Amino acid sequence: MSMLDIKLMVLDVDGVLTNGELIIGNNGVEYKKFNVKDGMGISIGKYAGMKFAIITGRKSESVKIRAEELKIDYVFQGIQDKKKILRELISELNLDSKNICYIGDDINDLPIMNMVGFSCAPRDAVHLVKKVASYTAQAKGGDGVVREVIEYILEKNINYNNLIEEYINMKANMYQ
Repeated sequence: MSMLDIKLMVLDVDGVLTNGELIIGNNGVEYKKFNVKDGMGISIGKYAGMKFAIITGRKSESVKIRAEELKIDYVFQGIQDKKKILRELISELNLDSKNICYIGDDINDLPIMNMVGFSCAPRDAVHLVKKVASYTAQAKGGDGVVREVIEYILEKNINYNNLIEEYINMKANMYQ
């Protein structure tokens, strides 16, 4: 079993944490739909020691709210140069790029995907992104792709079933 020593998982939002559709109401408010399976995956990943970052080109209050709910470590919105932000994170966290996973779905993700050790794409990502990705998920964007990638990484590194048992026990003990 090969090792994927991922310390930081970096996520795009539209097309990864969501299905990429934008719903904008008459009031100008943007709505996004997130998948709870991704949220649980992030919680499990954090329990296993991973840090998480969101780097997205759009700005959205719903992303801010969801990131706070999930206790995402770093959130960058309205970013045009994702590589610059990633370089700053690498420096701040003293990481090697080989220990970073990025999940992206469109051509604006290609530069950052080429910087990391493990790049991933949802099943419905554009062709060029899937061509560059180290791993293409079975799940589509917004349909549990983040959870799938986290499980894939953890299963390569540890006894995932033991981790889940520990996680469940830890959660159960929190409420006793």
